[in-house]
Amino acid sequence: MTNTNENAVSVKNEKDWDKIITAKKRLLDLHLRDVWDYKYLIKMFIKRDFVVAYKQTILGPIWYLLQPLITAFMYMFVFGQMAKVGTDGIPYILFYFAGTMLWSYFTSCLTSCAATFTQNQSVFGKVYFPRLTSPIATCGFHIIKLAIQFLLLVVLYIYSYFFQKAPIHLSWYALLFPFIIIWIGLLGGSLGLIVSSLTTKYRDLNLLLTFGIQLAMYATPVVYPLSEIPSRFSWLAYVNPMCAPIEFFRIAFYGAGNLEPSMIITSIVVTFVLTFFGLILFTKNERNFVDVI
Repeated sequence: MTNTNENAVSVKNEKDWDKIITAKKRLLDLHLRDVWDYKYLIKMFIKRDFVVAYKQTILGPIWYLLQPLITAFMYMFVFGQMAKVGTDGIPYILFYFAGTMLWSYFTSCLTSCAATFTQNQSVFGKVYFPRLTSPIATCGFHIIKLAIQFLLLVVLYIYSYFFQKAPIHLSWYALLFPFIIIWIGLLGGSLGLIVSSLTTKYRDLNLLLTFGIQLAMYATPVVYPLSEIPSRFSWLAYVNPMCAPIEFFRIAFYGAGNLEPSMIITSIVVTFVLTFFGLILFTKNERNFVDVI
């Protein structure tokens, strides 16, 4: 009689629980709904990252503007003045600042997501919450940085158009700017998830990542337009999925660029494939990463 009562109480309590934590048994069991339920935690992580990033700095968030601006001026001197690399008629400052801004956003999402397990192992090993909230929050934090930098780009754009009479033309494609942000964020974030899943076992991939990012920038139209790529190397625009969103941004906001629709389709397909595999590897690896690390 006692056992029957205990079973009844157990069933009743189980029905009253808000959430039941179980092991992921299926390959595609990503528990994405749990991530939505913990959206408040994502907001907290974003706020934490924003406060901690420049908490003890003098200039604070102004560094978000100085870093890409100084880099753009350096590119103007090296690639614009010395190497005489063309920009499809786009003013140097607008061309290089946009490329630097978008590439920095991509690499920031990539490197921060790649360090998810190693940087959060103490937290992940003590308390439960959907692990995907951490990389999502870091990408959200970098969107804030991108938004601040984009405001400076708008100021430079207005100055170049109204005061320097620069031959730039705003296209209706500019309305797709949020789509470009998601596009690049998914590319960087998904690659970061894949790397984070592999670096729990192979730490030397972190060194390869740093080296690879430096090389990848020169294979991406950051300091040169796609029109400067010789025809025999045009296949690079298909292999590198970051070529399409950067060149599409220039077409949307400057009215200059050379981008085939097939390049856009290829990049989007690669982005979805990387996102799919990134989520699978990440959720599979989160089960036993504490034992490996």
